Amino acid sequence: MGKENGWVKLNLIHLGLVFSASILFALSFPNLLFRNGLPFLAWFSYIPILVLISRNSLLACAGWGAVYGYTAYALFNYWLGAFHPLAGAIVYTIYLFYMAVVFTLLKLAAVFFPKRSYPVQWIIWLAFEYLRTKGFLGYSYGITGYSQWRIIPLIQIAKITGVWGVSALVTFPSFWLAGTIIPYISRKGAKIAEIENQQTLNANKISKKIISSTLCSCRFGGIILQIKLIEKIIIIIWAAALCAALVFGFMTNTDFSSGPEVRIALIQHNTDPWLPSKAPTVRLANELYRKDLTILKNLSDEALSSEPKPQLVVWPETAFVPRIYWHTTYRDDPASWDMVRELLEYLSGKDVPFLIGNDDGLMDPAKNPNPNEKFRIDYNAALLFHKDKIIKTYRKLHLVPFTEHFPYKKQLPFIYNALKKADTHFWEKGDEETVFSVPGFTFSAPICFEDTFGYLSRNFVRRGADVLVNLSNDAWSNSLPAQNQHLSMAVFRSVENYRPMVRSTASGQTCAIDPNGKVTALASPFSETWINVTIPLVKGNTPYTLYGDYLALFFTLAAAALLIYGAICCTIKQNMGGRGNEYKEKDTNRR
Repeated sequence: MGKENGWVKLNLIHLGLVFSASILFALSFPNLLFRNGLPFLAWFSYIPILVLISRNSLLACAGWGAVYGYTAYALFNYWLGAFHPLAGAIVYTIYLFYMAVVFTLLKLAAVFFPKRSYPVQWIIWLAFEYLRTKGFLGYSYGITGYSQWRIIPLIQIAKITGVWGVSALVTFPSFWLAGTIIPYISRKGAKIAEIENQQTLNANKISKKIISSTLCSCRFGGIILQIKLIEKIIIIIWAAALCAALVFGFMTNTDFSSGPEVRIALIQHNTDPWLPSKAPTVRLANELYRKDLTILKNLSDEALSSEPKPQLVVWPETAFVPRIYWHTTYRDDPASWDMVRELLEYLSGKDVPFLIGNDDGLMDPAKNPNPNEKFRIDYNAALLFHKDKIIKTYRKLHLVPFTEHFPYKKQLPFIYNALKKADTHFWEKGDEETVFSVPGFTFSAPICFEDTFGYLSRNFVRRGADVLVNLSNDAWSNSLPAQNQHLSMAVFRSVENYRPMVRSTASGQTCAIDPNGKVTALASPFSETWINVTIPLVKGNTPYTLYGDYLALFFTLAAAALLIYGAICCTIKQNMGGRGNEYKEKDTNRR
């Protein structure tokens, strides 16, 4: 019975560590309680994870990792369920598997490097943060560095290292504390408990208090005195790196008031553009689309009547849903063509270019051989208009997995069919990193969560973009934390490339971000509104723009090399140990 109670107690402690780590992780980023997040929590949020790993076997670590992955992302990305009940379950389950693997690797690092495992574990974690942004399942939400998005001096280091340098600085205290102080406290705590039991068996209550306070003082002093010299040197190096990053941040925080500027009108019509498609009748759907168009035109007219007059008007992602190019070219749907014609007539009277998010449809028999679908291929696109003519088009390059794109139709047809039955709207991937040109400046237009990936904005800037113009629709989430989490990543794209960014969104956060990463203008979320923003034009490339994710690649290669090296050394030691025992047995037999 005692063993069973001990087992239950132990697992409750481990469960408490998982939940505390999950809560610390979720609260570090924008959340329901704190709209901008509590960034200081990120500096210590992984300590419970490392304590948990130190107390469990390899198999148990995989299990607890799965629990942490699901719990942490269910708290952090709770709003995914608003998009579709499956969306949240899919993401949480992906991180269930991811974290099971990561916890296993962290435990292996502890086994392979028993004397000093925390630097290896730190490198493994940073490699994981990078690798999970790659491939079909690439997802940037939850990278530790993004929690610091409002600490402007600190995040300037991203000009050199990308977000990965910020993550490296912020995560290190968790690993250092767990690797040096916590094991020491555990060992000393056990010894002190034994001494207390022996010394207080026959003592009165007063003497117990005196001994206890003395021992606590000794324990604290012991921590300071007993930390090895190498650990002190390591933390001094980290502190020096942090100070250097902050000095760099303060020195490079630029005032742009005297430089060239451009003016852009950002429209926020406060509606989910895809809701009309769920209307019970086509007629009602068309009425809702026309209502959205009326709102967009009215807001744009108000913005254009303001002073100083904007040089560009931006509508959000798929703000106008009927396919402009398709219905202009083929006119197979009179009701949709009427709306497209109304839009074009409106634009023909404007002397300012418009950038409009739209579902761009083309006939392409090579990609869609089905004549029943009129060979139509759809793209999530941004269309630049001068009056009523399309000047240039950008088609989204990095599609959202499962909801916009699923490339494994042949390999996993049951998943593909289930997604189609769930009314999933798939798009084709674009093939060009478009740079638009309007009088006075050039820009590129990452769509939706494309501004959460550093490589895309970097490529746009390398191709000549002066400004990054993000078109987004997070209205479906009905969540301010979701919108702020998205904004927190967009901030880094400005810092990394030293370029301003503006965001026109369906319901928030519509804003301007200067090249320092400071949000200089922000529309009220969940409201029909517009803002005219003035942003600086700057030139030149940052180290990150030139060299990209080199630091993240270094961490990835280092993690792989260290794990392989540790496995080889561990295997050799085991073999040598076995042979040593054999030699001892032979020597004993001879004697």
